[in-house]
Amino acid sequence: MALSAENRAVPGTTPLTVVVMGVSGVGKTTLARLLADRLDLPFAEADEFHPPANIAKMSAGTPLDDRDREPWLRAIGAWLKEHAEDGTGGVVTCSALKHGYRDILRAAAPGAFFLHLSGGHDLVEDRIAHRTGHFMPASLLDSQYATLEALGADELGAVLDVGPSPEELVEKAVALLRPVNGDLA
Repeated sequence: MALSAENRAVPGTTPLTVVVMGVSGVGKTTLARLLADRLDLPFAEADEFHPPANIAKMSAGTPLDDRDREPWLRAIGAWLKEHAEDGTGGVVTCSALKHGYRDILRAAAPGAFFLHLSGGHDLVEDRIAHRTGHFMPASLLDSQYATLEALGADELGAVLDVGPSPEELVEKAVALLRPVNGDLA
């Protein structure tokens, strides 16, 4: 796959779509924004796709269930599909904790690359405790780790440990994406 200078897909190819996934507090938004900037791709934050009822539920410390997540995942999938079809590609954050959730996203954007950010519980819990302006309480972290399913052999993606700096992680992500899109600088 190759992208032109305007990040439009070359005819007959699929533009690069990336889902930066992982539990809350792992650094999805930070890395996804940096990666989108580096690759000159549109960016979207998954939290913007949650309906108010989901945000209220999580703010109250209640984990979402699959019924809550399905319309949210479909909305993110629609964003991926739109950006794949219009030729721009894009980078979006999404916890995408279960294989089935990723199936919903892949159904909308079959070529999506899942970049799973992984970090130890204590590190991520500390990050959540020190961030401001987010509705996800640290009390829900255990439920996210319990729900998390590793990327399967049938899934296009890779795992990155979040120990290094965000800038180092972007470089590692670009290197992982090169086999998917050889034109990445």
